[in-house]
Amino acid sequence: MNGILPLWKERGMTSHDCVFKLRKILRTKKVGHTGTLDPGVEGVLPICIGQATRIAEYLTDAGKTYEAIISIGRTTTTEDAEGETVEENLTIKKFSREQLLEVLASLTGVIEQTPPMFSAVKVNGKRLYEYARKGESVERPTRQVTIYDLELLDELAQYEGQEITFPVRIACSKGTYIRTLAVQIGEALGYPAHMKELVRTASGTFTQDNCFTLAQVAELMEAEQGATCILPVEYALADYPYIEITNANEKEIFNGQVLPADALLNSHDKIVYGINGKAVAVYQAHPTKDGLMKPHKMFPTIE
Repeated sequence: MNGILPLWKERGMTSHDCVFKLRKILRTKKVGHTGTLDPGVEGVLPICIGQATRIAEYLTDAGKTYEAIISIGRTTTTEDAEGETVEENLTIKKFSREQLLEVLASLTGVIEQTPPMFSAVKVNGKRLYEYARKGESVERPTRQVTIYDLELLDELAQYEGQEITFPVRIACSKGTYIRTLAVQIGEALGYPAHMKELVRTASGTFTQDNCFTLAQVAELMEAEQGATCILPVEYALADYPYIEITNANEKEIFNGQVLPADALLNSHDKIVYGINGKAVAVYQAHPTKDGLMKPHKMFPTIE
């Protein structure tokens, strides 16, 4: 079994929990997820099976889309609703739609984020959440992420109350912490804030409409229809140009040889070579030899 299972991860489960259960359901050990989703978050989690695990990093690096509820009035240790209160403002708050839209616009594009202490980012070989659970604090690396779009999903003209909540849709790059973005939105408005709810609605080319729950996958496997929920590896490579292998280059590509760089690499970081639409190799520009390209991934035996 080779391919990608677009899983709808349900709340209350870790990404590893999903992999563990799928290994049993699919009766195969070679299963891997494409990026951690917190237990309190539900949404799209592409799962790589068999030789498709070779391209897990492509899916991990792909852009993501989320829908979140931002809560203004309280910050927490985890920056989401599950943490303990750090700061709370019980005053009546008030701001206009225009003010909120200005804040969202200011946080669109390339921004800097400092990962929360309760996160899987490694510092000195340990996960930040390991330090946090022991009550320790360490210096966290600030990094740049890209917010491609930050859209307000309601139509209110004014926001007023002790606690103010509003829904947003975020299209962003790999490594973006929506929890931290919620705090940044609050800071820009002048109030403490946290992320109240979060759903991942898309991961790369995979959307909620593609997805299956664990229960649905189990039912399909029981009915011997498991293949119907597995998408071919080519689905995850759809953003890259595809070139059909010819008799002239078949031997070189199947042997993973270095080749003269294709002109498409001037505008794309990778290209896919295949036979009858089936991917055989992913090539990229050679890192040290100008004018040449080398294989980044090979999967000639995927059927």
